[in-house]
Amino acid sequence: MDRIVLKASDLDGLLTEKDKKNLSLMEGYYSKAMESFKVISAGVEGKRKEQEKDHLIQVYNDMGKLMQEIVKEEPGIRVYSFETPQVLHGEASRIIAKLRNTKTQHHEFVYYIQRAYEILFNLAVDGANTKKKNYFIINTPVNIPVQNFAVHKIPDIDHEIENSVMCVMLRGALLPSIIMSKEIQEYSSKGYVTPFALFRIKRNESKKEVDMEYILDLKKSYFNLELLDGKDLVFADHMNATGGSLVTIVKYLLDQGIKPRSIKLFNVISALKGSLRITRALQDVTIYTLWMDPVLNELAYIMPGLGDDGDRLNGPDMDDAPRNIIQLIADYGAGITSLYRSQVRKIEETVLNKISMP
Repeated sequence: MDRIVLKASDLDGLLTEKDKKNLSLMEGYYSKAMESFKVISAGVEGKRKEQEKDHLIQVYNDMGKLMQEIVKEEPGIRVYSFETPQVLHGEASRIIAKLRNTKTQHHEFVYYIQRAYEILFNLAVDGANTKKKNYFIINTPVNIPVQNFAVHKIPDIDHEIENSVMCVMLRGALLPSIIMSKEIQEYSSKGYVTPFALFRIKRNESKKEVDMEYILDLKKSYFNLELLDGKDLVFADHMNATGGSLVTIVKYLLDQGIKPRSIKLFNVISALKGSLRITRALQDVTIYTLWMDPVLNELAYIMPGLGDDGDRLNGPDMDDAPRNIIQLIADYGAGITSLYRSQVRKIEETVLNKISMP
């Protein structure tokens, strides 16, 4: 079988009655927000506009409180803006605001995605064996009167990261996965570069949220099953809308007898429904997200969301000529591929090794 298909109904069947009630409450709040959207976008001015803005702010505050209450009972969902001190929230909010803004250009979008994953990585490793340190002795450019060196210490988290495999849910997840792999390399005392497993998975865009299908194309995927057994599987995708892509891949691996040591998902924005679906469908999974959005629309897009995030990050593909993995990396340009050269080399090895197999 070259194609694995998972249906949205399979995921929704795992939601509890309490989940469904909470999601319904959230949809009610967001309906109120959309009424304010209509008024504000209609061009009203003066006191009426200010009143509507105040109402919208209150609705968002109410949604935020409800999401925090829901997530508080879910140890597998960790939201940066819910867990960290208030003083740090401004940075996260600024990053999300820049990513949402339609005026943000491609190079800025990439920059803020990079910043987001640096923050998320710190959330994931916070408190991991912080008593023990790794010491780096670095020679600096200053050599008068003698060659100068600097001593830097970072948390020793080798045991946390050097069993990791980056599992890429193509195509929007490619650059976030490269960024996360680089973070692991930088924190490793040995410069560990993660192996990569590349999964070609997409949603059936002819379907709506209620009957969505997730299609894993094994012929166009690149991975070694043996490499994944007993490993810490790391997925990085800047958007988690429905959770279906991750669940499809992981369930396939489990069906093949793979037993991961852990599964971690890193999102810049995650929808509440997608997060709940994942935690209900899979055991021993942890979701790290910088920001949580409240609802999905009928096309399974996150609201308020980022728009077509894959195109904003990677540029659009032609429908009749989608880029393969090597072409996509080449389109990132010399700046990015040079910065992430170790990761690009690993990905090329993964792809070319499979292509060369009989």
